[in-house]
Amino acid sequence: MSTYEQLQTLARFILPEEIIENFDIVGIEEKTGVLHIRLDEQAIPPSGYRKEQLSPNGFFPSSMVYDFPIRDRKVILHIRRRRWVERETGKSFFRPWSLTAEGTRYTESFAAFLKGVFGYAPHTGQNP
Repeated sequence: MSTYEQLQTLARFILPEEIIENFDIVGIEEKTGVLHIRLDEQAIPPSGYRKEQLSPNGFFPSSMVYDFPIRDRKVILHIRRRRWVERETGKSFFRPWSLTAEGTRYTESFAAFLKGVFGYAPHTGQNP
């Protein structure tokens, strides 16, 4: 098994499924007890379009999303979403994502866990 395959196997246990299926890990580093995982959206065109109709047009700025801690280290996902441009019209496109719980910077599963443990939405401090 190659190093890449080993990394992908480990990532399946650590990262949300939607992230593993649609983003590539492009970097991992630890800084002062925080694990930073950098992810770029894969080159999969938005639904309704074929790759021949669109050209990749770079990435949006990185967004930080907090996920479950690993071995007592905070985990921050740095996610870059891809931009596309339609070759015929020059119109810009992107794939819509719902990677965070509404109103938070937490992954949906991490926010649900915190809500279950603390009994309230972690970003508001109020009961639902």
